[in-house]
Amino acid sequence: MYICIVSAAKKYRTIITFKGYFEEFLKKQRQKVKEKIIWTFLLIEEVQQVPETYLKHLEGTDGLYEIRIQLASDIFRIFCFFDEGKLVVLANGFQKKTQKTPKQEIAKALKIKEEYYESKK
Repeated sequence: MYICIVSAAKKYRTIITFKGYFEEFLKKQRQKVKEKIIWTFLLIEEVQQVPETYLKHLEGTDGLYEIRIQLASDIFRIFCFFDEGKLVVLANGFQKKTQKTPKQEIAKALKIKEEYYESKK
């Protein structure tokens, strides 16, 4: 499924979802959080060099990134990875409640990434 956001700006990247993993997360969020997520997606698509504040490589992983969203004191992370350079594939998301990212969330994202590439064969 593609998330289509209409914008007149030049796009450097395109964000897509795979299966329903990300949608499950998004459905559970309140409206203000959804709006901030969409705003962040627009930024990632339209800014040539995305600040680490919004998109950061996860150290110790093979190509896994986290989209970073903060709304007041709530912190959210959405894992993603790149395909063919300019395609950002969303994996899973969660609300961050501790300093460290939960290992099971990283494992889930890596499993989704593996499943995505298997489905392309």
